[in-house]
Amino acid sequence: MLVLLAGIFVVHIATVIMLFVSTIANVWVVSNDTKASVGLWKNCTDGICEGALSYASEDALKAVQAFMILSIIFSVISLVVFVFQLFTMEKGNRFFLSGATMLVCWLCIMVGVSIYTHHYAGGYGTHFLKSHHGYSFILAWICFCFSFIIGILYLVLRKK
Repeated sequence: MLVLLAGIFVVHIATVIMLFVSTIANVWVVSNDTKASVGLWKNCTDGICEGALSYASEDALKAVQAFMILSIIFSVISLVVFVFQLFTMEKGNRFFLSGATMLVCWLCIMVGVSIYTHHYAGGYGTHFLKSHHGYSFILAWICFCFSFIIGILYLVLRKK
């Protein structure tokens, strides 16, 4: 049981770190032709990043930014609640609060990445003619999967 709790804790920490990297890094869409990438915050070409995202629909991009930040907040809150419950909860109880908070994180990731996929998948909303998804976009989808699994495990898991 201790190994399972430690494993879930490590995966949760990895998910928080990947969410930070995914949200902060400006590599959501990468151009195949030039050394350019686009993220949630800046437009980078040849290592020079500028803050103006001329390709983006303001409302859609702001929604993605907000939901990704909310997912980070809920993931960190869930981690803190899990540690708190681990030391204060009686034996036999379930980690409902940390599981529910993690599932809210999962929902925020789903909404944010889905909006980005709808508006900017394949570079259609960007100025790139030929492009592919960058590692930030892929990390966000990996965090989507991890946060769902962790949330369900928290709901099922009992403290022994």
